[in-house]
Amino acid sequence: MFTFAQYLGFLLFLTILTIGFWLMIFLIHFVGYWIFGATRELLKERKAQKALEQA
Repeated sequence: MFTFAQYLGFLLFLTILTIGFWLMIFLIHFVGYWIFGATRELLKERKAQKALEQA
């Protein structure tokens, strides 16, 4: 089957793979959240600017 060194190497591989997977998921969601928030704030500022110009 596996020697102990191969078993440890396999566990290390799975650990790195899992960490990479969750890091990728986190970064994808973080970038989406960042873009959404920046767009929302930009629209708020434009709306406030229009309100000031009309007043």
